[in-house]
Amino acid sequence: MILNTSKIKTEALLLFCKDIILSYQEANQDLFDINSEVKEFIQKNTQEILRELNKVTKPNDFYWAKREHAYVKAVLRSYEYLNKTLNQQLEKGKAFNPSMLCFSLLASWFAELQKESRSKEYIYFILYPYALVYDKLLLNVNNQEFKALNITMISVAEKVVLSLDKYKFN
Repeated sequence: MILNTSKIKTEALLLFCKDIILSYQEANQDLFDINSEVKEFIQKNTQEILRELNKVTKPNDFYWAKREHAYVKAVLRSYEYLNKTLNQQLEKGKAFNPSMLCFSLLASWFAELQKESRSKEYIYFILYPYALVYDKLLLNVNNQEFKALNITMISVAEKVVLSLDKYKFN
């Protein structure tokens, strides 16, 4: 059986981003003093991304039920690799911005590396205006700590995505 490794890695990344958003959806976002316009922007765009992630990924119980299938097994291995790589990049106990991390992971994969650029099923992520998010969360933020955190999230995301791109299936 021939598996498309790019599609597998893409699905794992999308599933990973979906889980990050769902895990931190209810988290307290008031760690930094940022204006309500930026908070609303983050919330709106995160929900929009989540809606699209739900469209292109299957429910989590599907992956669990089909975990022995070769394709799903490869997706789950890639997901585990992403999780391990991200944990290595993040410092324990330090604040992080899950929204900026997800935007940066997706921007690095789809916009910078141009993965799946010919795939119709991922067209939303290929065309998403990531630059607007970067502008809003880097240029239009007065809180320097929040801005620095977002820059760190971009750096972490780039390292994680580059590592995923180099990941080899055993």
